[in-house]
Amino acid sequence: MNHKPLIIANWKMNPTTQKEAEHLFESVEKEVGKIKEAEIVICPPFVWLNSFKVKSKIQLGGQDCFWEEKGAYTSQISPLMLKNLGCQYVIIGHSERRKHFQENDEIINRKIKTALKNRLRPILCLGEEVRDTFDSQGQPLNEMSLKVGEQLEKDLMEISAAKIREMVIAYEPIWAIGTGVPCSPDEAMKAALFIRKTLTKFYNRSVAEKVKILYGGSVTSQNAADYVKGAGMNGLLVGGASLNATEFVKIVEKVVE
Repeated sequence: MNHKPLIIANWKMNPTTQKEAEHLFESVEKEVGKIKEAEIVICPPFVWLNSFKVKSKIQLGGQDCFWEEKGAYTSQISPLMLKNLGCQYVIIGHSERRKHFQENDEIINRKIKTALKNRLRPILCLGEEVRDTFDSQGQPLNEMSLKVGEQLEKDLMEISAAKIREMVIAYEPIWAIGTGVPCSPDEAMKAALFIRKTLTKFYNRSVAEKVKILYGGSVTSQNAADYVKGAGMNGLLVGGASLNATEFVKIVEKVVE
């Protein structure tokens, strides 16, 4: 496995103009292009991808893709389109897609299979909605293992050991996304260990150890190193902070210093 930390910027539905998008990309590229110790991927809105196609220091990713390569699917974006625009990665199963667009695990599984078929590396997002709760007898329920275990089982259905090596898994506890209240490094470490253990059960230890596991959820330059160096994550999925070039560069620097 490539041991460089993988830092992914998810711009979501931002910025709103091409000029702003190009300025943000160029500002980030100017600084992180000098950093050889990390692998950087930027996932801008689909409409801005063509503006960055010729750039080479930063890899590109899509924020989503459809489960068919082409056809009568108005508004959808196919993996072939993303590949043609220079993408190497694609985010699949982000919590906002699950929540706002009612994407279920069957849909996510289909998208993963089509992305892999077209040589895109899926970034599968997983996470629970709430912190641990309690049953009627007052015993704690491990929401993370219950939800993430279910998602892994359904999202990776019929994904071979050879293909899982090409994937990235991002643990993003939903209760921490955009709240400014990230989960603790200890919680993140437990999630990473659980995901690795589950992958070992599905495949084997050797395969499980080759899959990169990232943390996402209110990542800042103040806590970035805690997740990678402290919790042992293989990188980060950065949302809001990636829209500030200075802050995003600081996040990368903190992880590799």
